[in-house]
Amino acid sequence: MVRIIALIIMIIPGALAAYGVKLMRDMVFGILQPPFSILWLQFLIGLFLFLAGLAFIAGFILRRDRKRNKVQARFRIPTGTDTTKGRDE
Repeated sequence: MVRIIALIIMIIPGALAAYGVKLMRDMVFGILQPPFSILWLQFLIGLFLFLAGLAFIAGFILRRDRKRNKVQARFRIPTGTDTTKGRDE
């Protein structure tokens, strides 16, 4: 049941990103969708939907890989180290 919920959580941002790509593509071909009154606004909302969906999916994958310790050293969260290193006190 938990995996099904996780799948649904991943499908929603993916669908929003796909819809954003569709809006941007329609703007390039001059097709105005009903809720929008001008093409450039349709493109900006499509770009926002695409970037938001992409960021959500990328953050989900990064968080999952950090928990499994499968990321490069620069993406790992420092644990037990002094975070004030390099500051002038």
